Amino acid sequence: MSSKTALLEVIALGAEDAQRAQEGGADRLELVADMASDGLTPSAATVREVLAATDLPVRVMLRGANSFAAGDLDALRADAAKLVEAGAREFVFGFLTEDNEVDAEACRSLLKELDGLAWTFHRAIDRSRDPIAAFGVLAELGCDTVLAAGHPAGVGSGLSVLQRLARREDGPALLVGGGLRAQQVHLLRAGGVRGFHVGSAVRPGGWQSTVDVDAVRQWADLVKA
Repeated sequence: MSSKTALLEVIALGAEDAQRAQEGGADRLELVADMASDGLTPSAATVREVLAATDLPVRVMLRGANSFAAGDLDALRADAAKLVEAGAREFVFGFLTEDNEVDAEACRSLLKELDGLAWTFHRAIDRSRDPIAAFGVLAELGCDTVLAAGHPAGVGSGLSVLQRLARREDGPALLVGGGLRAQQVHLLRAGGVRGFHVGSAVRPGGWQSTVDVDAVRQWADLVKA
C-alpha cells in the first residue's frame, strides 16, 4: 500500500464472505475464525476454501486465544506451518509482554516459520504502552502493516493517536479499524490515513450473517472517493 493508494480490508470468516467482499470492491481480506473471541486462527481447510474462492490478497490470523499474550508459541508455529502449506502467504498477529510492550521475541519466534512473508501487527498495539514507539520496533521486525484504532475502546476514542501515527514518514503502513464509522473516514483521510479495515460495518445482520455486497461497495466508494 503506497502512501497515496487507498485500501479497504474486509474481515472474512469463509469462502462466501470472500466472494461477496470481492464483488463489493474490497482490496484485501483478513481471514479469521470465532469473532466471539475477537478473531482466532482459522482452519487450514477454511484457508484453502477462501483462497480458491477469491483472487484478493488474504491475510490470515494467527491467534490461539482471546489474549494479546503470545501463549503457546509452539502451537502457533505449528498452525503457521499448516497454513503456509495450505497456501497462505500473508498473516496477521501481535503479541505484548506483561509490561504492554511489543513482544519482539515472540514475534521473531513466529516469523522464523513465516520466512519473510508479509504480515500485519493487529490491534494489540492499541493496548501497548507507547504506540508511536511500538511502530519503530515493528519496523525493525519487518512488519509492513499495523492495524490500529488508536485506543482499546475503538476509533472514536483513538482519533488523536491515529492522527499522530498517520504523520509518521516511515515504517509500517497504518490500517485503521476497530469500531470504524463511515463519518470518521473523511477526517482520517484528511490526516493522511489510506488504509481502512471493516468487519461488523459490512454485516448489517451481525456476525452470524454473511458479508453484505452493497455495504462493502458503499465503503469502497467512501474510502476511494
